Amino acid sequence: MAAFAAAMAIAGVAATGIEQNPLALVAEGAIAGLVIFAVTTTAVAGVVSITTSRNFFATHRADFAWLLPHYVALGLVAGALSAVYGQLGVAGLVALTIPLLLSRYSIKQVVDKTRDNVLRLEKSNQQLRSAYIEIRDMSEELRDAYTGTLESLVAALDMRDQETRGHSNRVANHSVELARLLGLNDEEELTMIYRGALMHDVGKIGVPDAILRKPGPLTDDEWLFMRKHPTMGYRILAQVPYLRPAARVVLAHHERWDGDGYPRRLKGEAIPLGARIFALADTYDAIVSDRPYRDGKSPDEALKEILRCAGSQFDPKVVEAFEAVFPGWRDEKDGHGASPLYLPAWRRRNDAPGRATG
Repeated sequence: MAAFAAAMAIAGVAATGIEQNPLALVAEGAIAGLVIFAVTTTAVAGVVSITTSRNFFATHRADFAWLLPHYVALGLVAGALSAVYGQLGVAGLVALTIPLLLSRYSIKQVVDKTRDNVLRLEKSNQQLRSAYIEIRDMSEELRDAYTGTLESLVAALDMRDQETRGHSNRVANHSVELARLLGLNDEEELTMIYRGALMHDVGKIGVPDAILRKPGPLTDDEWLFMRKHPTMGYRILAQVPYLRPAARVVLAHHERWDGDGYPRRLKGEAIPLGARIFALADTYDAIVSDRPYRDGKSPDEALKEILRCAGSQFDPKVVEAFEAVFPGWRDEKDGHGASPLYLPAWRRRNDAPGRATG
């Protein structure tokens, strides 16, 4: 368009042979740009509005109004070229045009290079996305394998100690419920507490059956050996990378708030929070569950015992959380409720309806 306007202006200057005011030529170029804009965009907008049944003015404003500054600018360039030709002739016109052409060529190279880079980045992004999806799927499969290992270990514990069957699952679910009430919402931390509670007695694998299944009281030596199971459990889980964070709960699950626990006699907040939570859930389940040598006590009796031990055996804040959830736990014991099943977020996705299980 600029070349057309410039050519017309130059032709007019050459034909008349009259030297015109350069500013007038520039102004005429701008006017020519406005006229060309009005004619071309009006015609095209009219055709578009007729063929698409759109409002003409809305079509022109939305699709063509943004071109106005470009037409005016190109008209000014055309007028300037005419003025240069009128003042300096062909030589001046060529001298001005060559830098403009070189500039346009440089800009075109930049645009082309940018477009190529964008296309390469889009391709790389697609490849990265495909790799991410593949890695995510592999990660979920690996987590499923980890979960299978975890469940197998728990099943092995249940087979060795029949009298506590189901204890680990109940305590794990209760521990997560208490953790949520205490404000722990990080999925990784909840999973760590869940796994630690589920595997808290894994160290009993190293305890002989003669001690583990002994129907009567343990001797001092037997009790001393039994007290090693948190350390043995920690050593077992610490060898497995995905269970290593949970191993801290296992190691400290027999510590007491007053520092009179074992194996390290930790006190107060030096005990990991997950272990403090677990200790209460474990004690509650032990009190209300039946054993071969005694019947389980009522939930209300368990509540009184735990309240009595607040500040000595248990973290007072955890006891407060327990009081809040106690009505639901009491209903479980009475058969009116169900243990709150906890599953990590990734496992809930895997078990969602409609997901292929393979």
